[in-house]
Amino acid sequence: MTRRVRFTLEWDGRPFMGWQRQPHGPSVQEAVETALAHITGEDAVVHAAGRTDAGVHASGMVAHAELETGLSAFRLMEGVNARLKLAGQPVAVLETEDAPADFHARFSCTGRAYDYRILCRRAPLTWNDGLVWRRPKPLEIGAMAEAAALLVGRHDFSTFRHVHCQAQSPVKTLDRLEISESGQMVTIHAAARSFLHHQVRSMVGALVLVGEGRWGPADVKAALEARNRAALKLNAPPDGLWFVRATYGQASE
Repeated sequence: MTRRVRFTLEWDGRPFMGWQRQPHGPSVQEAVETALAHITGEDAVVHAAGRTDAGVHASGMVAHAELETGLSAFRLMEGVNARLKLAGQPVAVLETEDAPADFHARFSCTGRAYDYRILCRRAPLTWNDGLVWRRPKPLEIGAMAEAAALLVGRHDFSTFRHVHCQAQSPVKTLDRLEISESGQMVTIHAAARSFLHHQVRSMVGALVLVGEGRWGPADVKAALEARNRAALKLNAPPDGLWFVRATYGQASE
């Protein structure tokens, strides 16, 4: 009898080409599906709430698969984690549970949240290399927060959209774009029902320009209103981007 199983996953995105299977390199999806096949003997497809890019990390990605195995959710989690560890894959299953037959990790998702982590210090990165974006000087958080508020709401985000984005419309509703600071670490929190390709990284790039004094909040507003990718002067790297939460059945925040 087929059952639908829901997984919550975390991973270090540095070795991967992103979530989705790729013909030219390793992916998180391939790693999880391969581990599942070893445990269950089934060639199941694993669907995730978001399709993260190369180098992007996750601490709370939700995924699901249709399986026939009689293993309990706990034994399935333990087995998959053991196989992932044996294969040297920096991926872990945090939770596993049986889900309703109509649950879909991607299409049932009503909110997605990302954090972007910036470490402000002059010294090069060591054990945080690839996990945060290093900026050599402190950022002006107040100005960044003022600029971020201008992006919240429903807008045409063409400026903050990758040229190869496949979304049918550039119009999205951004529910949250806030900034927190702890010591040298600055974290930008973004939440929406869905995002355009590179939208978070593009918004972070604009906010960092403001934080470094190279742009003002008015420049961010002008870039948004330009609806033109050419108006974006800095796109943040994938290193500091983390998928932190998928929401189901309620608002994204």
